[in-house]
Amino acid sequence: MKKYLLISAAVIILGAGFSVYLIRGENSAGIKRIQTVAKTPTPNPIDDKVDHPTSDPYTGDLARFDRENRAENLQIERVMDILGIKEGSIVADIGAGGGWFSVIAAKRVGESGKVYAVDINQESQDFIDRRAEKEDLRNIETILSKTDDPLLPDAAVESVLILNTYHEFSEPVKLMRNMRKSLKPGALIGIIDRNGKGDDHGLDSEKVIADVKKAGYVFKETYDFVKAGEMDYLVVFEAIMPE
Repeated sequence: MKKYLLISAAVIILGAGFSVYLIRGENSAGIKRIQTVAKTPTPNPIDDKVDHPTSDPYTGDLARFDRENRAENLQIERVMDILGIKEGSIVADIGAGGGWFSVIAAKRVGESGKVYAVDINQESQDFIDRRAEKEDLRNIETILSKTDDPLLPDAAVESVLILNTYHEFSEPVKLMRNMRKSLKPGALIGIIDRNGKGDDHGLDSEKVIADVKKAGYVFKETYDFVKAGEMDYLVVFEAIMPE
């Protein structure tokens, strides 16, 4: 005669990110048995929080960033070399402001390359559009982004520079995480900023590194040649695509 398991109670044990069900019962012979059924692990929620304040976005004169000797002070040509920006590269300038770097990058990548000038400010986008038209730079495309998403095209970008604006990002981890889908494998991301508390138009490099690593990037190196006397730095990350 076949013996059947008679279920009398069920107990759920939760722990270590997964669930285990203990099903208690007894068969027709009165022998108690426990059957364990494992449930698929529940992933941990994404943590986009940061442990630092941020500065208010700049809303002043966009032309003020075209200062004499700025390129020399920032050693921008060396920065582009480190980020692999060359003829034909696809580049994103995040927090483009008045487009100072967008124009420099556009001239380096040439007609076969492209520069996405990304900013949350419509005034900035209009300013860059006029500038690109005046300088006949047809390889610059402006993108009006969100605070948590640059809205770049998928799998398109090879190099990114965030120039003195990271400390203004209100949702830096979420923005960086959303940007990953727009990057090609091995894309390099450079962040130039100055040491500070976050709400004083600067943010310590250690805080930046912690944020960006949380967003899923691989930290590569910190450079101190960028206006070292004024505490500016360059940190570089690599985009490793999830499997």
